[in-house]
Amino acid sequence: MEESPLHPFELHNFIPVQFGGMDISINKAVIMMWMVVGLVSILMILAGSARQLVPGKLQSLGEMLVDFIRGIILDTMGKEGMKFFPLIATLFLFILFCNLLGLIPGTYTVTSQIVVTAVFAITVYVLSILMGLLIHGVKFIPAILVPPGTPWWLIPLMVPIEFVSQVARPVSLAVRLFANMTAGHTILGVLFGLAISGGLLIGWLPFAFTIAMNGLEVGIAFIQAYIFTVLTCVYLGDAFHLHGSEDHAH
Repeated sequence: MEESPLHPFELHNFIPVQFGGMDISINKAVIMMWMVVGLVSILMILAGSARQLVPGKLQSLGEMLVDFIRGIILDTMGKEGMKFFPLIATLFLFILFCNLLGLIPGTYTVTSQIVVTAVFAITVYVLSILMGLLIHGVKFIPAILVPPGTPWWLIPLMVPIEFVSQVARPVSLAVRLFANMTAGHTILGVLFGLAISGGLLIGWLPFAFTIAMNGLEVGIAFIQAYIFTVLTCVYLGDAFHLHGSEDHAH
């Protein structure tokens, strides 16, 4: 009986833990998240502690990551957005390392779980709404539902359209990352299975595709982390600039 290509996404508890009626058991996804947090922390601490006039490889990598994330924030939110640098940097590095480490055989891709990406997306969206209310007051809500310059007779039509658009933001943010990671790793699993079952005679062909797909998945892992981060900045930018965020982003 052939193994399902979705088998690598199944989670089995290593240490069952119940707290207040909730299941907080330790499984492979939890361990992977601990590893990602530890790895990113060690990387950035070592990169930050070097501080040489002529940077070494680790310091250069740390500076490149910081400059890259700083550029995303300035391009989408402006200088006001730099107060969110710790949040944006943590989000980008966590998603990037989850995506990349998930490519190693035997590990687990945390971002292939819709509950993980949904928690990130809902947190970002709720934070953007709270920031908008804090900065602009209650007028923020009608402002995001009625674009500026809308004729009064179009308002009854625009409000439900904009409402659906707002609801779609966290949904699309969560599903995009989850779907891309799941689909990519499923294809890799299928090709790897074909390479093993095909033997030496024809197994080299799917194996060659597996190598090519792995290279492509590295790029997709980075692109998906980048897209999630950019959209997070755009949504938070709306809290500052309302409908001016799109103009600011360009």
